[in-house]
Parts: sequence; structure tokens; C-alpha cells
Amino acid sequence: MKRFSVPNNDHSIDMQRLIDEYGNSLLRMCYLYFHDLQLAEDAVQDTYIKVYQNRDKFKGSCSEKTWITGIAINVCKSHLRRSWYKRLLFSSDLKQEPYHEEKIEDDTILKEISKLKPKYKEVILLFYYQGIKTKDIATALKISESAVTVRLSRARKQLKKSLKGWYFDE
Repeated sequence: MKRFSVPNNDHSIDMQRLIDEYGNSLLRMCYLYFHDLQLAEDAVQDTYIKVYQNRDKFKGSCSEKTWITGIAINVCKSHLRRSWYKRLLFSSDLKQEPYHEEKIEDDTILKEISKLKPKYKEVILLFYYQGIKTKDIATALKISESAVTVRLSRARKQLKKSLKGWYFDE
């Protein structure tokens, strides 16, 4: 578990290390919330501002990645609740290719994930795209570990149903 460096109790934080270490994965996750690279970049920037402002509140009860990811999720949810965002009309298709180091050949799964209810989408993104364990997802989302497991199960069932004939033969 990584800890923030806190020399001499001045609560300093190596923001450049955090940006280098988590920036790309946060950008990908935020992109899957918004389907817009600029909005995702804004959310990541707001996340790092909140990390800096709340650096003294990190107690180490979870990993640094879990704590930062939890902040990013809350930032994304906050942006989505804003009235100006609700007035924007986004098509159901991805407008831009998701931000990845490698080119994605087939974005069908990403499109189906983006159609899930937010509570299912976020656990799928955290578990599969961020590689966070269910215990840490529960901490980040402030829900029980069993709730995370149930949401993952329901999301998988929905994805299996929507991808039937495409990825799943039945």
C-alpha cells in the first residue's frame, strides 16, 4: 500500500508522482463516464485539485489508488448532476475513441458498458479497467463488499445478455 509522503507533518504531497502513476487510468475511467475527452480531462484535473486540497484527510485505511479513484468517481458523478451537463445531448455512440495507449480494434464492449446504469458501470470500470479489488471498490464507493459483488454479477448478466450472439454463443 502506497502512502503519501508527509515529511515534518507539513502534509506535502508529490503531485507529479500521482499524475504520472494514475493519470492515464483516471483519464480512461473518466472518459467512460462522459464519452468526451475534454470533459474527462476536466474531471481528472478536478480530481487532482481535490486530492491536493484533501491530502491531510488520507489516513491510509485504503490504498492510495483506491482513495484517488474514489475521489475521481465522486467528481464524475458531481459533473453529471450539473444542470448544464444534463442539457447536453450525447449520442449513444462513442464520439471519440477512448483514450488508450493502444488502438482499440472493437469498441462494442465499451459501448455496452456505457449503456449500463451508473451503479453497474462504475463497478465494472473499477474492477476490470482499474484492476481494483472488490474490498477496495467497496471502500471507494462507501458501500458493502457484498453490494459490490452483487452489482458486478448483475452487470455481467446484463452485458452477457446485450452481447449475446456477438461475444457469447447461446
